[in-house]
Amino acid sequence: MSVIRNALWSHYVGYVSPLLPLGKNKRVMNIRRLWVVACLCAMMLSCLAQAKQIAVVVDNGNDTSNLSAGELAKIFNIRTQSWPDGKPITVVLHDPFSSDMQLVLRKILNITPEQARALIHNHPGAIVIADTDDAVIHFVSTTRGAIGVIDLYSLTKDVKVLKVDGKLPVEPGYLLKGN
Repeated sequence: MSVIRNALWSHYVGYVSPLLPLGKNKRVMNIRRLWVVACLCAMMLSCLAQAKQIAVVVDNGNDTSNLSAGELAKIFNIRTQSWPDGKPITVVLHDPFSSDMQLVLRKILNITPEQARALIHNHPGAIVIADTDDAVIHFVSTTRGAIGVIDLYSLTKDVKVLKVDGKLPVEPGYLLKGN
C-alpha cells in the first residue's frame, strides 16, 4: 500500500514518505512552518498593538487612590473642579483625535472628538493638552492636583496610577482597556 501511495503522491510537495529521504520535502516543510509561524507572530503583534490599556495617573502626593467611572467623567467634564482636600484639578489629555483619547472619550465621557475639542476650548486652563505620554507624566508629576491619562506602558515612578471602579489597568474588567 505504501508503494502505491508513494507513486500516487510522490509529486505532492507536502507529502513526506517514510521510505524516501527527506531532501527537498524537508526544506519545503521548514519553509511552510516558518511562514505559518511568521503569520501567527504578525497576527499576535497586531492584536497586541491594538489592545490599548490606558492608565489614569495623578501626582504622587495625591491621596486619592480610586475613582468611579462617574467621578472620572465629572472630573474630565470639569463638573468636579477640586479634589476632596481642596486642591484644584487640572486635567491633562492628549489630542481628542488620538486613538488613546478616543477610547477615553467613548468609554468615560461618551462624546465625540469634536465635542471634546469644544469642551477644551470652553475651559481654558482647566484642561491642558499634551503631545506625548512623557509630557503628560511630566506635567502631572510637577503640578499638584493634576490628573492625566497615558498608555500603561509609558508609566514611570513619577506618577501614581488610580484605580477606576476598584480595578487597576492590568486587572480583568478594567474600564479603559480596548482597541
